[in-house]
Amino acid sequence: MSEEFFVPKLGQTVEEVIMVGWLVEDGAKVSQGEAVMEVETDKAVFPVEANAKGFIHLGPYKAGDTIPVLTVVAIIGKQDDKFEVQGAAPAVEETEPAPSVEVAAAPMPVADSKPESTDRVFASPRARKLAAETSVAVSLVTPSGYEGIRVTERDVRDYLSQQPKVTPVAQRMAADVGVDLREVAGSGPGGRIVKQDVARTAQPTAPVAQPLPVAEVVERVPLKGVRGIIAERMAASVHTTARVTLVMEVDATEFVAARERIKAKVSKDWGFAPGYNDLLAKVVAVALRQFPYMNARLAPDAIEIMSHVNLGMAVDTERGLLVPVVKDADQKNLRQFGEDFRRMVDGVRAGRSLPDDLSGGTFTITNLGMYDVDAFTPVINLPEAAILGVGRIASKPVARGESVVVRQMWTLSLVFDHRLVDGAPAARFLQFIKQLIEEPYLLLTK
Repeated sequence: MSEEFFVPKLGQTVEEVIMVGWLVEDGAKVSQGEAVMEVETDKAVFPVEANAKGFIHLGPYKAGDTIPVLTVVAIIGKQDDKFEVQGAAPAVEETEPAPSVEVAAAPMPVADSKPESTDRVFASPRARKLAAETSVAVSLVTPSGYEGIRVTERDVRDYLSQQPKVTPVAQRMAADVGVDLREVAGSGPGGRIVKQDVARTAQPTAPVAQPLPVAEVVERVPLKGVRGIIAERMAASVHTTARVTLVMEVDATEFVAARERIKAKVSKDWGFAPGYNDLLAKVVAVALRQFPYMNARLAPDAIEIMSHVNLGMAVDTERGLLVPVVKDADQKNLRQFGEDFRRMVDGVRAGRSLPDDLSGGTFTITNLGMYDVDAFTPVINLPEAAILGVGRIASKPVARGESVVVRQMWTLSLVFDHRLVDGAPAARFLQFIKQLIEEPYLLLTK
């Protein structure tokens, strides 16, 4: 009997991948654990290993295709088998009746929502599990088991088959922008609706731009992969947040001196020289604990204050801008933070980081100072409440009483979502960061 080979779940936030390519030929003999394909998420490129041994028969998927996770893309079995399965990997069918369980149906988002019944419904455990995984309200499913009063797994599948096939990302996106999925034509595998289909339907009609003359087009870079994800998320951030930017100039003279002294003392033992990003991350982590309303995100019906301080640190890579996340940054000392950050940077630049290393952030820092940028307005990394833009440290003449002295000045730009935070509280947060930078010894008191 052949074994279905499907795209695995690559982290908690990954709902679909882009096919990079097959590593084996159609009909090749493979061993269990052998890498047979490569896929790309918005985080990195990952090899996918065979889940059985035998002859692999590839499905109709090629490089560049967007494929939902758990989609069956090949089968592994005998030499004369043929690929026939399409769509998502199915759960195991019920082979015998399971004891009915009386449960109160909980409200769940569905493609065609209507008021949830308050009556109790009977459903098998497998039916409840499948319904929860696919965001289906059990009370909306017509039961066929046990004299027509018990919902079975097959009933849930029948209900799903009558609904538009849609990826979870596309379903959430449609709900956010108010698109009726029944009016969307799917372009994914098996006619599945993917996020690009929802975006295309939601986009207002605009005048058709005249194409550029062929001679003026030097290169066409497909808007897909990491670049496509960046384009989508940045546009979503700009269009959905109420952005406000606060710009503050900070005297970093003592901060620079402290970094030089630390660098001279510990670089040999640690194996790396602590940088300004490391020290600033510690400052920001302390500030987020002091002002927890900045360590927040916006839910549909509430502002959620996060329990962990997970700092995202924007990194420029050949594949585009990626943001590794140092978890519990406020609980780490300078050496621990520096080691974790450098390990993650190595991972993202090699394209081999884990998805969970680039998710779960609660606040982001992005630094363009090394490119001689004085100040800029970064885009908020959703669903976070704010992002800190960091410019260069430059020597400038500064008035001090009756004298003019040269100081190391640093410009910080705090961009925050006014839906979550007002201007004065955000300013206090940035002012606190300024105080710690100008008097770094105060970190010892926090």
